[in-house]
Amino acid sequence: MRLGADSMRGLTIAGMCLLGTFLAGCAPTNYASVPDPSLNSRDAKFLAMVPNVPLDVSKERYMMDDPTGAAAGTITVDTKNNFLYYSLPNKRAIRYPVATGSEAAGWTGSATVQRMAEWPRWMPPKEMIERWPHLKPTYDAGGLPGGPDNPLGARALYLYENGKDTLYRIHGTNEPEEIGHSVSSGCIRMRDIDVIDLYNRVKLGAKVVVK
Repeated sequence: MRLGADSMRGLTIAGMCLLGTFLAGCAPTNYASVPDPSLNSRDAKFLAMVPNVPLDVSKERYMMDDPTGAAAGTITVDTKNNFLYYSLPNKRAIRYPVATGSEAAGWTGSATVQRMAEWPRWMPPKEMIERWPHLKPTYDAGGLPGGPDNPLGARALYLYENGKDTLYRIHGTNEPEEIGHSVSSGCIRMRDIDVIDLYNRVKLGAKVVVK
């Protein structure tokens, strides 16, 4: 069967649309890109020292219809698919790619953000030192100052449950190649540019749901 010119033209247009969708990472039409946040001088200096690892375009930071049903201002972490959602008004949300806890170290539950810090100092918990004794000198020195070599990255949100520090954080990372995987000791890791964007939006007392 031979196709007419109009049919061929329709197939060509359809093929171009499918190709465009594929090149765009197959993102649904309700997705919208979110501009990078403004950086201060320290941010720009330190971020230039952190490896820039390409991320699949379908996993980039997007604004989209909120799949969580949570109230605006809530953070929801999907540990199965390694995404974090920040709920906005009008049933929209910003979705960020994250690294979550390994199966042995994963944590789920509800908490609130009770502390926030820029380029925070990292103090390895005693439980971590028991697993990795080579971190004891860092602990004895009072922790590691904030900077591009610090595993907490550019920002940290400290999670509390019933007024008690859970010791879990949402934070940046100096290992962006791990984003999208379940590799952490239970904390939620984000790309530095993403955690800066989230930090600028979150308010103290925000609810966090990890599931």
